[in-house]
Amino acid sequence: MNQKLKVAILGSGNIGADLLIKILRSPSLECTLFIGRNPDSSGLARARALGVPVSADGIQAILRNPDCCEVVFDATSAGEHLKHWPLLRALGKRVVDLTPSRVGTMVVPAINAHAFHDADNINMISCGGQASTPLAYAIAQTQPGIEYFEVVSSIASLSAGPATRANIDEYIDTTETAIRHFTGCAATKAILILNPAQPSIHMQTTVSAKVATADLDRLRPVIDRMVASIQHYVPGYQMVVPPVFEHNRIVVMVRVTGRGDFLPTYAGNLDIINCAAIAATEQFARGRRTVAA
Repeated sequence: MNQKLKVAILGSGNIGADLLIKILRSPSLECTLFIGRNPDSSGLARARALGVPVSADGIQAILRNPDCCEVVFDATSAGEHLKHWPLLRALGKRVVDLTPSRVGTMVVPAINAHAFHDADNINMISCGGQASTPLAYAIAQTQPGIEYFEVVSSIASLSAGPATRANIDEYIDTTETAIRHFTGCAATKAILILNPAQPSIHMQTTVSAKVATADLDRLRPVIDRMVASIQHYVPGYQMVVPPVFEHNRIVVMVRVTGRGDFLPTYAGNLDIINCAAIAATEQFARGRRTVAA
């Protein structure tokens, strides 16, 4: 029987709590420690109820017991990750960064999930980055002369916890950087809308690319394959507006419906970044077993 990869989750907020439930379903990952800083947090309470070992001592829990895990999922904040990474690197830990810190190698599983095999720290960019970057990449692969990319993500206000709200600037900067990195387009803009509407809206992301001319016949099958690839690890990822060309812009829109693990299904933003993190880590775990065999 193959031994599961031992992982710890650092951060007991919305992202960490949702991530935990997804890891419990994983055939190749085992959460050996769930860590927060508030002993009375709802995330720690849920983890205890699920039989997962917990700690309210923050990063110190790993520093005191380095053998508790091989991989650490950092679901805190960009500022906290800057403090955590040197400590975790000194312990020889691999880290999956779910904050928009931009410290590690940026990974989008549909494009470069293999990067975790060569990097000790991978950055999952942002929820909007995971939703938009594969589409922008597909456009860049098929359309010459792109002058400008713009990505707009709208998420339910209730799905954005304190760390997300504190990291809006970092979110924008990291998402724009990812679009530039994966497409080669120098001019990018990212916009995040926290929509307070009731009932809560599902996450939607629109990607637009400014071009002089468009070859939609070449683009559509590439976009379709990209969406299908993402659906392998994010089942609720759905294209709602196929590529259209008007006013010198190619526009495509997707909606992400969550599995409702920690928050209701409207929280597709949690779903896509957590599913992407797990997909990259599971591929790493499978690769380790293959080498060991």
